[in-house]
Amino acid sequence: MTVTEQPATRAGTVPTARSLTGTLGTTAIVMMVVAAAAPLTVVGGAAPLGILLGDGVGFPAMYAISGLVLFLFAVGLSAMTRHVPKPGAFFTFVGYGLGKPAGLATAFLALLTYTAIQVSVHGYVGYILSVTVAGLGGPDLPWFLYSLLTIALVGFLGYRHIDLSSKVLGVLLVAEVAIVLALVAAVVISGGPEGLSLAPFEPNNVLSGSPGIGLMFAIAAFIGFEATAIFRDEAKDPSRTIPRATYIAVIGIGVFYTLASWALVMAWGPGGVLAQAAKDPGAMILITTLTYLGPIGEVIMNVLLITSMFACVLSFHNVITRYQHSMSNAKVLPNVLGSVHHKHFAPHVSSVVQTATAAVLIVIFAVLGLDPVLEVFTWFAGVATLAIAVLMAITSVAVIVFFARTGADRRLWHTKIAPGLGLIGLAGSAIVIAANFPMLVGDVNEQGLPVFGTVSAVLLGLIVLFPVGGLVQAAVLKRTDRAAYDNMTDAISG
Repeated sequence: MTVTEQPATRAGTVPTARSLTGTLGTTAIVMMVVAAAAPLTVVGGAAPLGILLGDGVGFPAMYAISGLVLFLFAVGLSAMTRHVPKPGAFFTFVGYGLGKPAGLATAFLALLTYTAIQVSVHGYVGYILSVTVAGLGGPDLPWFLYSLLTIALVGFLGYRHIDLSSKVLGVLLVAEVAIVLALVAAVVISGGPEGLSLAPFEPNNVLSGSPGIGLMFAIAAFIGFEATAIFRDEAKDPSRTIPRATYIAVIGIGVFYTLASWALVMAWGPGGVLAQAAKDPGAMILITTLTYLGPIGEVIMNVLLITSMFACVLSFHNVITRYQHSMSNAKVLPNVLGSVHHKHFAPHVSSVVQTATAAVLIVIFAVLGLDPVLEVFTWFAGVATLAIAVLMAITSVAVIVFFARTGADRRLWHTKIAPGLGLIGLAGSAIVIAANFPMLVGDVNEQGLPVFGTVSAVLLGLIVLFPVGGLVQAAVLKRTDRAAYDNMTDAISG
């Protein structure tokens, strides 16, 4: 990997490294973004909750539906990457399609999205580690100490060469996918207590219970796949690598989640899976593994659940640091965040800032006495889910507008039909998620119906506040530094 340097602005000044370059292949990028989706964490944590709180037996179909909608979104996203050769993803594409203010607004919303999902998982992994260590006879330490330890380890890897992170993520991802596929195979071979069937995909089951909640859990499981464009500057042959990685990621995630959740239903049977999920959704995957793979399989699954969460936060750390790096090069975040380490060739300052941000948030949550699972994880995963649906919907609009204005690509499927269908699906999903958001954070009335209380108002307010902040900054920058404003989008590539 090499670094592109900007020329010194005055005699005697040492040039500052600003641009990331590298030779990441399709496989490495796919592993990093799929690791962010945390396959085992989703199958073990989100799927049982989707079954319990969502549409029960029909929940696996929600992964298939979400995968289809996001595939349509990926078609436009991939077409855009061929004609806008810049990193930055949402920030860049919306800026090119809808203008600089809209681009900056989505940039800040994206930072909120990825920070929220990262810190939510830090809370969860801290809890899991504290319970696991105590259960093995170790010291009974508070969850936030384990969260801070995880943040430190992630920060160490994020500070260094991206290839190191990709190798760590690759090993962890292969291991967690392998154990889930082993469980699926065991269920298929045994046939389950009620035999194998396609009951999860029957319309009456898909629309049963609370399909809106089910859709919310399903879309949340895909967060991270769209970040392939973030690694453009570090990719080998990015015009081919990035689109290919995007398609492989979204299709692979969709198929994997649908298959794994179907197997989870079959493991207990359509008639018994809801009751089993209600007993203990957090332990459902471990109990299922014990039943079908025995005690050794259960131990392996428990260990890989923890490493899956670690892989998730490491991947999102890399995404956020590169988002900050791109925004710095666009002159909308402090200049120092755009620097690249002379030895590790990573956005090291951005990495340190992200590590500090995660640590400070965890400390604040601990001081406030928030529950690491029911509040830290659930609340902020909900924020990220709604924000990502909004971000993708806006990006779909930007893709359509960009190609309609420039005529750079005249393929109807890639520039109008697929992005348009994706927009309809994403906008509908965002509405459903927003309507059900209070239930996710526990704001319900005596009848159990969602009401927009204090927690809902604060968390939803963040989703409004961050993009508004971006719009305000764009307006200020336009008045105070017109040159920086005019070069905002072009500056992203360094």
